[in-house]
Amino acid sequence: MSTFEWIIALLLGAVALSALARRIKVPYPTFLAIGGALIAFVPDSPTWTLQPDLALALFVAPVLLDAAFDTSLRDLRNNWVPVATLVVAAVGLTTVAVAFVAHRLFPDMPWAAAVALGAIVAPPDAAAAVAILSQVKLPYRMVKVLEGESLLNDASSLLIYRIAVGAVVMEHLTWSEVAPTIALGLVGSVLAGLVAGRIIPPIMERVREVPSAIIVQFATTFMIWIGAEHLGLSGILTIVVYAITIAQSAPARMPARLRVPSYAVWETTVFVLNVLAFMLIGMQMRPIWTKLDTDVRWEYCVAAAWILATVILVRLLWITFYRTTLRALIAHGIYHPKDPKQVASPKGGLIISWCGMRGLVTLATAFALPENFPYRDFIVFIAFAVVLGSLVIQGLTLRPLILAFDLRDDDPVGVEVARARAIAYRAALDAIEDDPSEEAEILRLEYRAILMQADDDPHGGIVNGELPADPLRRRAIEAARKSVFHLRTTEVIGDDAFHRLEEELDRAELSAGG
Repeated sequence: MSTFEWIIALLLGAVALSALARRIKVPYPTFLAIGGALIAFVPDSPTWTLQPDLALALFVAPVLLDAAFDTSLRDLRNNWVPVATLVVAAVGLTTVAVAFVAHRLFPDMPWAAAVALGAIVAPPDAAAAVAILSQVKLPYRMVKVLEGESLLNDASSLLIYRIAVGAVVMEHLTWSEVAPTIALGLVGSVLAGLVAGRIIPPIMERVREVPSAIIVQFATTFMIWIGAEHLGLSGILTIVVYAITIAQSAPARMPARLRVPSYAVWETTVFVLNVLAFMLIGMQMRPIWTKLDTDVRWEYCVAAAWILATVILVRLLWITFYRTTLRALIAHGIYHPKDPKQVASPKGGLIISWCGMRGLVTLATAFALPENFPYRDFIVFIAFAVVLGSLVIQGLTLRPLILAFDLRDDDPVGVEVARARAIAYRAALDAIEDDPSEEAEILRLEYRAILMQADDDPHGGIVNGELPADPLRRRAIEAARKSVFHLRTTEVIGDDAFHRLEEELDRAELSAGG
């Protein structure tokens, strides 16, 4: 088969696996990982290669921007304690523990290479957990903690990864050389992301043609990443800060006719990048596996099992320690959380521990190692084994575990949506209240019906039905949209409620010829 035929076959296969995953309600990255492993044993399968320097930019930059764009600053601030401990402590402890285990198993392995392996397998992946969490109802705070962790832990692990790889390349590094790198990576990246988030949106706003605008969005993402890397900054942290910054103003700047196709293209791209990452890493496994003799293969498999167990166990122990310590501090009056629910229950703590599946970032960072990096084949093998093992073991059991624990809350997002919808459509009514035309009266009747439905559904059910196109309706929708923007800016509602209403208003605007 030609390369083009293989690409078509792999994409269609990935679509079929994704559909099967949805049907049996498991995360689609689980099946992608299994598919990637099978490719390594398919006769005459391709052996495509990618320059290691391109791996992080190609796979991580757009995926991270897509995730960061939907992140709520309000929710991050409200949950900063658990998120920070997972991002810093859990990643750091996992890195150290994996490095120790790897070095004990292979004493000749340089410590810097062992630390690089630890940093590679340390960060959990958002896609797998979100695929499960979207199918079941978990307490809102728990979901926000997991999303915040998956967004920021990539930055902390990649910072350790870069230092470890640099130590191998330069053969030795002193603390005086490392400290400026850390300071520059943190402070400089945040400043660069903020500056880019202020300068670039007014320029992008001038591009109104849908295909051109979407191309500019992707090109800008890659340019920011590449620019940050050339300046010695953290591409991940720069992209995260940039995405969160533009997310505050983009909904007001971007019209619905551009936003709807743009969101669809980004969602498709993230899926395709996951497919390519799992397939490419599977192709790397075949030459690694075939050149190993039987004894070495067994050593690699045993090492993979030990490191997978270490990754899972360290996360479980840390979250247990965190919960126990926080409860003790509260009991002794040392710590006073604003919300008692901030401390997860034993069942909630176990669910958060079990959401530590690895994925795209682990694969991309392993792939990005220089070709001559010590123990590179071993690290790539272990990275893929940890991803595959975590997705199969945890991915297939997470949903039954959540259902068995029956963790619920009062659906705060739905409550916020219902409240914001009532305010938005009252603003829409006010915008057309003085219009005496028959069209305005019909529109007022429709909006009053929507308000009645909002009153009857306190959990924010989506309003269905398309509305006829007319300028009066667009004027009312614009008034409703402004009120929703204000509710989000003043943090009366969070980003989840905002995006749900944004989608609703976009459909209404497009049906009105907007």
